[in-house]
Amino acid sequence: MSATDEILFDTDAVGIARIVLNRPQARNALTFAMYQGLIDLCGRIEADERIKVLVITGAGEKAFAAGTDIAQFRGFSSAEDALGYERFMDRVLGALERLRVPVIAAIAGACTGGGAAIAASCDLRIATRDARFGFPIARTLGNCLSMSNLRRLSSLIGPARVKDMIFTARLFGAEEALSAGLVGEVVEDAAALAVRATELATQLAGHAPLTLRATKEGLRRLAAEEEVTARPDDDLILMCYTSADFREGMEAFLAKRPPDWTGR
Repeated sequence: MSATDEILFDTDAVGIARIVLNRPQARNALTFAMYQGLIDLCGRIEADERIKVLVITGAGEKAFAAGTDIAQFRGFSSAEDALGYERFMDRVLGALERLRVPVIAAIAGACTGGGAAIAASCDLRIATRDARFGFPIARTLGNCLSMSNLRRLSSLIGPARVKDMIFTARLFGAEEALSAGLVGEVVEDAAALAVRATELATQLAGHAPLTLRATKEGLRRLAAEEEVTARPDDDLILMCYTSADFREGMEAFLAKRPPDWTGR
């Protein structure tokens, strides 16, 4: 069955649910409606005890998801727009982290920005050999990651690699992502990815669900102990999202020209 045309959802007889990010013409760039669809589907999965595991993937072979659709930011005009967006993203990614079942990200091609944040919120990640990961915001939009997203990333690959990824704005290839711990397995191509994701999901669906659930939640709580909940990063989010540089980065990206950064 389908949730919407842009985010597809189905389940099978052994308890495997699948979400497909379905905007291949836009490299599966996510709209706000698609993000909300992820939240809604997590609630649906949570309520369905027949579901044992979730697989998330992108339509086509070129991208898992190439971040948030940049056009979504054009309506930003206030501090609350910026803060509201990051709070909204925390709800999306938190829904995946708190989901009672294991979540597998099956990644082919580009996995950047919001797509990489979704992948980092999943429990297991499998990638094709041509997969590329990163947050190239230092050369595109000039925005920033929230502290919650920095926590997710640094828990996977460590603070030094997070700085490398964001400061250089380069994308990690599949082998580097594997050695860094960003993904757990690399397969040859999209066909092999589909087969391996199903194999792994079937294996997990046959394991003790409470063991998996307790392990997932326990690790989430351990990580969250270091997270300050008073939102001490509001000033950093506003510094970036309300800047002239963010507006310049967005317009330059959409116009396919290099941005002219001013630091303001």
